[in-house]
Amino acid sequence: MSFKRLRNSIYGLLGNAPAPSDSVMQDGAEDIREAMLAVLGEDGPTRFPQIIRRIRYADDIQALWYLRGDLMAALAALHGEAAARQRVASITDQFQGLLPRGQMSRPSPLVG
Repeated sequence: MSFKRLRNSIYGLLGNAPAPSDSVMQDGAEDIREAMLAVLGEDGPTRFPQIIRRIRYADDIQALWYLRGDLMAALAALHGEAAARQRVASITDQFQGLLPRGQMSRPSPLVG
């Protein structure tokens, strides 16, 4: 059984829609990566080089998902917590359909 068929079978057993294709996952990850880097703005590379590096070199969509906490902390330092929450929430919305449903449905301290 190929990896894609196995992944789709697991998604099906979990009650999720079929897994997105590899190209959709890759395009989505790149769009999210660009959005995360963009919200850090011009000050990001100077003030948060490690976060920039972790976002740039994140292996997959799950790695980017877990970097939202670091992004939130950096944005809060730059713009305050309220503005940071709004910016991270807009990025969180971009993950819709790219992660297993159970991962997205958990309450997040980043949104609210």
